[in-house]
Amino acid sequence: MKSIVIDPITRLEGHGKINIFLDDDGNVANAYIQIPELRGFEKFAQGRRAEDMPQITSRICGVCPVAHHFASTKALDSAFKVEPPTAAKKLRELMNCGYFIYDHTLHFYYLGGPDFVVGPEAPPAKRNILGVIEKAGIDIGKDVIKHRAYGQKITAILGGKATHPVCGLPGGVSKGLNSEEVKDIKEMGRSCLEFAKFTLGLFDDIVLKNKDYVDLITSDPYQLHTYNMGLVDEKNKVNFYDGDIRVTDPDGDEFLKFKVDDYQEEIAERVEKWSYMKFPYLKKVGWKGLVDGKESGFYRVGPLGRLNASDGMSTPLAQKEFDRMYETLGGKPVPSTLAFHWARLIELLHATERTLELVDDEDVLSDKIRNPVGEPGEGFGVVEAARGTLIHHYDVDENGLIKKANLIVATTNNAGAITMSVRDAAKGLIKNGDVREGLLNKVEMAFRAYDPCFGCATHAIPGQMPLIANIYDKDEKLLKSIKRD
Repeated sequence: MKSIVIDPITRLEGHGKINIFLDDDGNVANAYIQIPELRGFEKFAQGRRAEDMPQITSRICGVCPVAHHFASTKALDSAFKVEPPTAAKKLRELMNCGYFIYDHTLHFYYLGGPDFVVGPEAPPAKRNILGVIEKAGIDIGKDVIKHRAYGQKITAILGGKATHPVCGLPGGVSKGLNSEEVKDIKEMGRSCLEFAKFTLGLFDDIVLKNKDYVDLITSDPYQLHTYNMGLVDEKNKVNFYDGDIRVTDPDGDEFLKFKVDDYQEEIAERVEKWSYMKFPYLKKVGWKGLVDGKESGFYRVGPLGRLNASDGMSTPLAQKEFDRMYETLGGKPVPSTLAFHWARLIELLHATERTLELVDDEDVLSDKIRNPVGEPGEGFGVVEAARGTLIHHYDVDENGLIKKANLIVATTNNAGAITMSVRDAAKGLIKNGDVREGLLNKVEMAFRAYDPCFGCATHAIPGQMPLIANIYDKDEKLLKSIKRD
């Protein structure tokens, strides 16, 4: 049996590799995505002061620090039995919208989008932001840089830093807004709204008007029928900051709806020997192995998971795009992994609309931004990261120190789905030993659509980990071992 290794896989946060096993006829017998990093944050959080956790966990990843910051802060609200003032909640949500703006912009133009804008089988040196600029024009490149910076500036105004915020406190936030800052955010928000509309137009022109791309999106290798999960408001509309966790089944019917405090009753985490990433699944369905369908407990989170799990968007322009996506792709839910890209741009539009709604609210100028805390105990926090549902769970002792911490990160929630998507793409695309570089990139596209953050999901300490790559035959007999120190 021949083995093909894609190492490293590219255009993601963190480290990973793909092992593809071919049978004697050159067809794919199986494929795995392996994460050779070890997450250590849950362990070295023990003994730390609880109030330090929003700063500690924001260092898990430089791409999604805002989401970790607020999942942690909300877990402290719960642990210290305090409800933040309305103004503080709106300021947190506003900052989270700024994060969604810069993160979704980053993924479409720098990471996932080049596969479409430049082409999935274009030379590797072209499949990046420079290739996008060459194809779409230098002015578009300037706009990408400007509006990603706007998203970061919004988070910096509210959070104290663009990358590792310091504003979150149990019971509220440390800093409010003044009228000049509100004016700046409004101007940036309006510009980001136009940029989001432009980006959806670009996706329309380059992808949706190209029959080959639409055929690729709807092709069998990229279909995966799973449950879907996301935060929703009281009307079951997508909400990035707050609400209940809703799960819909592969047919689109509501299966579960629960508070984050009850996540342990609904979600279990499984360990597999070939990856440092855990595999969450729905307890009520159970673990059935790496299979999809209604009988499998796997679910998907992130842009497509959120949209599939909801009844729509709470802002008008995003709702129109939501309706158009489902009409175009055959109805709800959409099982296509590559549809994550379209869903992500709908969320980009929603984040800009919601930014303008929040910054127009008089509450954001209030000076009542924190309530006093109570006695420490157990706390649960959930937000939507750009990559999907993110849960923080802390057990805090009477001295305010962390006894135990558990984090279920968005990419961890998607672990089973990512693994199956890579396997199915490899099986569907590689035939008779044809392993051209362009085909291998199409296999990578199956994980890249999820915008995975393997540093968040596992986390190396420190830097690059020693790696042993073992190659087995179909009977699991070890054929060769390659070691990197």
